[in-house]
Amino acid sequence: MSSIFFLYYFFLFLFAICFSLFISDKKFGKCGFRNYPVVGILPEFIENRHRIHEWITDTLIRCPTNTGIIYRPGLPNGVFTANPGNVEHILKTNFENYPKGDRFITLLGDFLGRGIFNSDGDLWRHQRKIASHEFSTKSLRNFVVENVTSEISARLVPILTRAAKVEEVLDLQDILERFAFDNICKVAFNVDPSCLGGDGSFGSEFKQAFEEAAALSTDRFTFVNAYLWRIKKSFNVGSEQALKKSVAAVHEFANNIIRSRLEGKTEKTDNDLLSRFIRSDQEKSPKFLRDIVISFILAGRDTTSSGLSWFFWLLSLNRRVEGNILKELEQIRSRNGKRVGDTYSFDELKDMHYLHAAISESLRLYPPVPIDTKACLKDDVLPDGTVIRKGWFIAYHAFAMGRMESIWGENCNEYLPERWLENGIFRQENEFRFPVFNAGPRICLGKDMAYIQMKSIVASVIERFIVEVHNKEKSPEYGLSLTLRMKNGLHVKVKERSGDITS
Repeated sequence: MSSIFFLYYFFLFLFAICFSLFISDKKFGKCGFRNYPVVGILPEFIENRHRIHEWITDTLIRCPTNTGIIYRPGLPNGVFTANPGNVEHILKTNFENYPKGDRFITLLGDFLGRGIFNSDGDLWRHQRKIASHEFSTKSLRNFVVENVTSEISARLVPILTRAAKVEEVLDLQDILERFAFDNICKVAFNVDPSCLGGDGSFGSEFKQAFEEAAALSTDRFTFVNAYLWRIKKSFNVGSEQALKKSVAAVHEFANNIIRSRLEGKTEKTDNDLLSRFIRSDQEKSPKFLRDIVISFILAGRDTTSSGLSWFFWLLSLNRRVEGNILKELEQIRSRNGKRVGDTYSFDELKDMHYLHAAISESLRLYPPVPIDTKACLKDDVLPDGTVIRKGWFIAYHAFAMGRMESIWGENCNEYLPERWLENGIFRQENEFRFPVFNAGPRICLGKDMAYIQMKSIVASVIERFIVEVHNKEKSPEYGLSLTLRMKNGLHVKVKERSGDITS
């Protein structure tokens, strides 16, 4: 008898699944996400987890307004959009209704505390006001330029030169990540971890702990851990136990530097972010200083290295673009009486319009932060007519937006830096059509510094070396992360240029 009941319920279950699939195909097959009864988008998510951004892109392309709704069992429902009008609405027009939200802040709270990238309301405004003033100063800009050029000449170029002589295969993404970590630590603390070149002993523990803390915090956003992380934290087991340990190491490192600076035990500096926030904030709370500086390290650690990794991969497929960049560099050197290998000033970097366009075009197709989410505080109707409810999330998908014909035309999937130029001069794009650096009141304060770093690296590398990417015909895979990091790195060989670098 029990076996009969088992078979009965088993076939009933199969019927329910088949009926759900049928209904879903009828309702969602031609437009939008397939939201199955009970399980929501889970089947589709599992099927497409290895190509999550392409899946979302393909789905939003089919939607009439490039906006779709998803349902998640046990979690808030939400909206994905690649519609510039909706992006402007949530990031500017109705900004107060779309904060980061408690869920986002909680997931990253153990690591980032309530730093500028993990706070809302008055706390965010206070930090933003201080940071906006400091990031606008010429002295900080010059400090960034000095650090970047020093890291390039003292570490990056020698590493590439040695590799070229012995035909060594390098993981360029790893090199760029170590470069970015050294640079942002110097800008944030005026502390050199020496992760790129040198023995790296001083900052190796900090770097390793920082990377583990960032990865494990990000893992809380994944579908499975969204349900389990609180339980694991309560029992201090698994990934949450490892996260607690790595966060403690990061905080100890940062706290020691801040304490020494506040007590006057270390050499006084004026230009790094820590010194500027100590000078600008009356409270000078060690926890406040730690949270905000760690937030800036996180923001500067992966974004430029991720953006440049995809750029060098694209450049290996488009030698015409590389030739145009080299011609521009030659013109700038000739105009200013410089030779290959001389460092570029800030004004010379500003004159690199084609290079700026080439990097922007790469960021359009492969944005370092491919997706950003906000919480909805009150019921709302988006400009395209989509209804969003209180407690839902909304995510604008920069990766998908870079592939929308409605925004970029029929050639949206092509790598064409010329689309950014007008009479040879770089033309700024509307920030809500190109929200790679966020937009509205929370637009990235470090945007100009990111371009300084990326342009300096590209110019210094390609005028000295030819970068050949292994297996460049196959698009690199990416992992599930807050940033669009290449899953297995970017393996390259470099060889030194000789003769006319524009040939």
